[in-house]
Amino acid sequence: MAIKTTSISICSVPALFFAFTLLFAFSLSLFFLSNPPPPSSASFSISQPNSINVYLADLPRSLNYALLHTYWASGPDSRLTTDADHQTQNTLLPTTLNFPPYPENPLIKQYSAEYWILGDLMTPPHQRTGSFARRVSDPAESDVVFVPFFATLSAELQLATAKGVFRKKVGNADYERQRQVVDLVKNTEAWKRSGGRDHVFVLTDPVAMWHVRAELAPAVLLVVDFGGWYRLESKLSNDNTSDVIQHTQVSILKDVIVPYTHLLPRLQLSEDKKRPTLLYFKGAKHRHRGGLVREKLWDLLVNVPNVIMEEGFPNATGREQSIKGMRTSEFCLHPAGDTPTSCRLFDAIQSLCIPVIISDDIELPFEGMIDYSEFSVFVAVSDALTPNWLVGHLTSIPRAERDRFRQKMAQLQPVFEYDNGHPGGIGPIPPDGAVNHIWKKVYQKLPLIKEAILRENRRPTGVSLPHRCHCT
Repeated sequence: MAIKTTSISICSVPALFFAFTLLFAFSLSLFFLSNPPPPSSASFSISQPNSINVYLADLPRSLNYALLHTYWASGPDSRLTTDADHQTQNTLLPTTLNFPPYPENPLIKQYSAEYWILGDLMTPPHQRTGSFARRVSDPAESDVVFVPFFATLSAELQLATAKGVFRKKVGNADYERQRQVVDLVKNTEAWKRSGGRDHVFVLTDPVAMWHVRAELAPAVLLVVDFGGWYRLESKLSNDNTSDVIQHTQVSILKDVIVPYTHLLPRLQLSEDKKRPTLLYFKGAKHRHRGGLVREKLWDLLVNVPNVIMEEGFPNATGREQSIKGMRTSEFCLHPAGDTPTSCRLFDAIQSLCIPVIISDDIELPFEGMIDYSEFSVFVAVSDALTPNWLVGHLTSIPRAERDRFRQKMAQLQPVFEYDNGHPGGIGPIPPDGAVNHIWKKVYQKLPLIKEAILRENRRPTGVSLPHRCHCT
């Protein structure tokens, strides 16, 4: 009986509770091991494999690096009052340089993604340990085919020398290059196998490959926004309602929004100083289309105390003014221009100036990896155009919240950096930089790409279906 009584005391209610608690904790740990929580936005990345397999399409050098030799051998850009690239003959580079630098000309440099992405793929394999892209030699082994055409540089060379023929085909060297690229790529087995859906083109300049866009519609397009594309498609739409556009060439589902290259240097958080100005903007007052709101904002803000509205562009003295203005201001205004976004946003991030985004149709790079609301202020156009509303709203944001915004920007500055610090862009890239984030976003498109290819392949011969990208 004594033994039995002792046994009952050991299995009393507290002991049973302890045993069940251990059992519950063990079950809970098994659940979380088999169902890991989603990653925090602070890591600005998502769970993925270690690489994406990329095949580099075979294009002649005349369509990429040789265009840089053409640029450096050309005269000053007539669109700039001062052209640092061509101030003296001493700045011209020898034609024997295999990988020339990309132009510092701000009209071109802001679109330099094409240069850095190709530089990553051209880097010797033993130096590419930090790249998410794994270059393969057989297109049959690839996830995507990268087309190494410097489309922006091609377009800008034409605009700088003979802008009058840019929208024409006759006498337009850029069009001839566009045509050459499309004809070469579409005649490959890789294109025929997928209909081009797994091909990747860098079209960061809003006018890049202007004449052949319809032929590139199935491909993955790396663009800074959809503004130029939507405008073109609206002209082709049969719908008379201006705000209803049949988007048949670009889509947030298949394409990737990439950052502009910032034009201003990075400011470290440890170097940040007092910011006496509330709101700063430097740019052109008069824009077209969606940028018409900029004129209205200008008129509302130009005489407001503690707000600076400057006309100009960040080159020469304008660049120094922009550096000073962004580094001494709490907030930097980012209204829509001719297209919904501009490199101004990424200059603000590098300057730790909190972006105030007034562009209802804006698309942003790396969404899903980055939460822009953690370091930016988003304002509806209707609110921004209400007299006195914007300044009052910004003034009401507490100091502690502003500090948190700046700390988050400092963490994310590397994400928007293309430059890997190596001559010609040939060398290891930073794992947390813009190029790797672009490859990871392309990787996210692979299931949809494969689905589209299978759907196309099962279509009966002779059946024609229109491109449809009606999505947001």
